[in-house]
Amino acid sequence: MSTSRKTIFTNCRIFTADDANPRADSMIVEQDRILWVGSHHDMPPCSGTVIDLGGKRVIPGFVDAHMHPVMLADFRKKITVMPPQINSIEELVQAVRSVRNRQGPGKWVEGWGYDEQAFAEKRSPTRYDLDRGCSDAPVSIMRTCAHIRCVNSRALELAGIDRNTPDPPGGQIERDEHGEPTGVLKENARNLLSGLIPIEEEDRKVQNLLDLGKKLTSQGITAICDMGNLDESDNIPIYEKAAERGFHQRVGVYYMWDFFAGDDTFEIPKAQMDRRQRIFAAGLKLIGDGSISGRTAWMNRPYFGTKDEYGISVCPGRLIQSAIAFCKTHRCQLSMHAMGSRAITRMMDIACREEKWTEGTVPYVRIEHVTDPPKDSIEKAASHGIAFVTQPIFPYAESASYLANLGEDWFRQCYPFRHILEKGVKTGFSTDAPATFWADPSDPFPGLKLAVTRRSYSGADCGQEHAIDIETALKLYTRESAEIAGFQDLGVIAPGYLADFAVLSDDILEIRPEDIDKVSVVRTYIDGECVYNSGGN
Repeated sequence: MSTSRKTIFTNCRIFTADDANPRADSMIVEQDRILWVGSHHDMPPCSGTVIDLGGKRVIPGFVDAHMHPVMLADFRKKITVMPPQINSIEELVQAVRSVRNRQGPGKWVEGWGYDEQAFAEKRSPTRYDLDRGCSDAPVSIMRTCAHIRCVNSRALELAGIDRNTPDPPGGQIERDEHGEPTGVLKENARNLLSGLIPIEEEDRKVQNLLDLGKKLTSQGITAICDMGNLDESDNIPIYEKAAERGFHQRVGVYYMWDFFAGDDTFEIPKAQMDRRQRIFAAGLKLIGDGSISGRTAWMNRPYFGTKDEYGISVCPGRLIQSAIAFCKTHRCQLSMHAMGSRAITRMMDIACREEKWTEGTVPYVRIEHVTDPPKDSIEKAASHGIAFVTQPIFPYAESASYLANLGEDWFRQCYPFRHILEKGVKTGFSTDAPATFWADPSDPFPGLKLAVTRRSYSGADCGQEHAIDIETALKLYTRESAEIAGFQDLGVIAPGYLADFAVLSDDILEIRPEDIDKVSVVRTYIDGECVYNSGGN
């Protein structure tokens, strides 16, 4: 065995996510790959740098298979409309006024993250609220789900939206009893401001992404999927420039098809889709409906307390067919956002008419969120090799909105992880950061806690019969997410795999489930190199 550039990690408790060799206490890394994993007593003769991990728990690096990192990186610089900073519409008005006073008139004031159920007033802000904070510059505040935008009167004026403006297909301009726009723009109506809101300069985007990358490494996140922007910009050049300056994560990028379907010149170069690259183009993304917390997810029964409110279907059939045609031609993956039962059924039925077009083990279609899946859709996904990528952080952080919109019984039926897995559906975990109501939206540990305890942050019962064990939850956040996204040799601590792993503060396999969210990462390794060290032992 060669002794060049080897690192020996010992005195640790390794959860490998490898069913053939689930536990170990030592491993050998050569350059960027894992060479050997097992018991210290069985370690082959080897010389190299020895790192004693002090008995700590080691897991594969987290793979967040659905987030919007460039958006998150930019949003972190804007008003964060969440507790503990903002707890009411009045506090939001004050925050808007403060930004306006600091930057002067005429410049956009932006924020993100509000959930009306968390406001003291228990309602959405309106144009009139935002006008009190700023009337001489446009204001845009994105809801936590990123499917609804609230703007002030100046922004409506710039967009040419008034009482005579029709609702766009798949969108709704909310209006008051007099027919006047309230400033709340739902689903595709939020895109009426596209081209008006200034886009960050590329250098600033790169710097924001570098800042976010440090946050992700501190959370043990070693690979991510970027699920697209709310405009036609291309994120791959941003990641490439950030990587040149020290951004460590591996990235699979998806293009939001709404913004490219009408462009006959749009192409993804074949070389860019090589999943062996650190940054690659993974495929296309479609939005089929909205969110549960925003009452826009498309359901097969009315929302709690209503008779005819079923949500919004936002994706025309021709858009779906053109996306499928593109993906089949380019052999890339298709991601379909579907939260509500009716949207899930629609997307699943369309996907099941097709034969697998991707190469290798990469699923040809992945369904995102899958909040309220009908039983037949679960069975179809299993039989056709269609993957689910879901977010346990949603019920954990947004239970107040879910309970208000669904009621207790329906809420407990959502996100049926155990049933989905028992039926054999390939499933991965993620956060959808920043599109959730959590001040640290990329943190993986609250989602793991929900999956195991099925209790929300507030203590609400999220359906105990759907709980899974922590080992399964970790596999869904590492190995399974990596395989669904098509990351090569990632998500498992086993010979031949990339040496991406995290060292934890506490043994997540042994502590009380109620304490999972208290676990932190003390070190993160990517390619066998320590890219984060908390300074602790």
